[in-house]
Amino acid sequence: MELGGMNIWVWVGFYILVLAMLAIDLFSFGKKGQHEVGIKESLRMTVVWIVVSILFGLGIYVFDADPGQEGLFHGTKRAMEYFAGYLIEKSLSMDNLFVFLMLFSYFGIERKYQHEVLFWGIFGALVLRSVFIFAGVAVITRFEWVLAIFGLFLLYTGIKMFVSKDENVDPSKNVIVRLFKRFFPVTDQHHGDKFFAKVNGKTLATPLFITLIVIETTDVAFAVDSIPAVFSVSHDPFVVLTSNIFALLGLRALYFALSAITQYFRFLKYGLGFILFFVGVKMIIGLKWIDIEIPIGWSLAVIIGVLAVSILASVLIKKKN
Repeated sequence: MELGGMNIWVWVGFYILVLAMLAIDLFSFGKKGQHEVGIKESLRMTVVWIVVSILFGLGIYVFDADPGQEGLFHGTKRAMEYFAGYLIEKSLSMDNLFVFLMLFSYFGIERKYQHEVLFWGIFGALVLRSVFIFAGVAVITRFEWVLAIFGLFLLYTGIKMFVSKDENVDPSKNVIVRLFKRFFPVTDQHHGDKFFAKVNGKTLATPLFITLIVIETTDVAFAVDSIPAVFSVSHDPFVVLTSNIFALLGLRALYFALSAITQYFRFLKYGLGFILFFVGVKMIIGLKWIDIEIPIGWSLAVIIGVLAVSILASVLIKKKN
C-alpha cells in the first residue's frame, strides 16, 4: 500500500521517528526544574537537530541513489530537493522566530516558561502542516494551474518582504483569541507553566494558553508562504513534508539561540525576500506551457549563497545608531 508515492510503512517509520525526537526534545531540553534556557544549551541542541536533519537527507541519498547519475551535482534528485526544501523552510522559520520574541514580550511570558509554549506550538504546527501538504499535493496533481497562483503569490511576498518595513503582530486583534475569550473565561494572572488554572472554583485559561493560540494561528499564516516555497523545488509529498518537519523540529532550541544573537540576522529578511522571489520565478517558468527547468542543484546553490551573503552582511556591516 502506498501513500504519496511512498510505501505506507515508510510514513509510519518516519512519524515514529518524529514522535521519538519530540519526546527527547521535551524531556531533555528546558525541563530541568523549569530553568531558564541558556545560549550554550540552545546552541548545542540546535546543532544536534541540524545534524539529525542532515543525516536524514544523507539517508535519502544512500537509499535512493542512482549509480548511473553523473554531473556537477552528483546525487539523487530527491536528496537535493530535500536539502533545498529544508534550507528554505529553516530560513523562513528563523525569520518567524523574531515574531515569537515579540509575542512573549507582549504577554509577559517568563523565559523559563517559553519552551513549554514553543513545544506545543511546534507540535500543532507539525500536525497542521502535514494536513496542508497532503491537501496541497492532491490539488496540484489535479489542477496544475494552482502552481501559477503559488508562484505569483511568492513573487508578491518576496517583493513585499524585500521593500517593506517590519510589521508588528497585534495579538489583541487575533480573531481566534477574541472568539475563544467569548466562550471561555480567561485570567490575566500568570500561573507558572500552567495553561489552565482554577480560580474561585472556575477553570480559567492563562496568558500562557492565549500565547499558544496566537503562535498556532500565526504559524498558519507562515505556512502560506513556506509550503508553496517548498513546492517550488519539489512536488514529491515525502520531500515536502520531511523537509518541513525536520526544519520545525529544532525550532524550539533555535529560538533560544537566536534570541541572544539577533544582531547577526539583521539582513536575513532581504535574503529571504530574494529567495521567495527566485523560487516564485522557478515555479512559474517550470509550468508545462513554459517548461524551463532550473536544475535543483543550481537552485540549492542560489539558496545557500543568498543566505550566506545576508548573514555575512549582518556580521560585517555595523548597525548605525
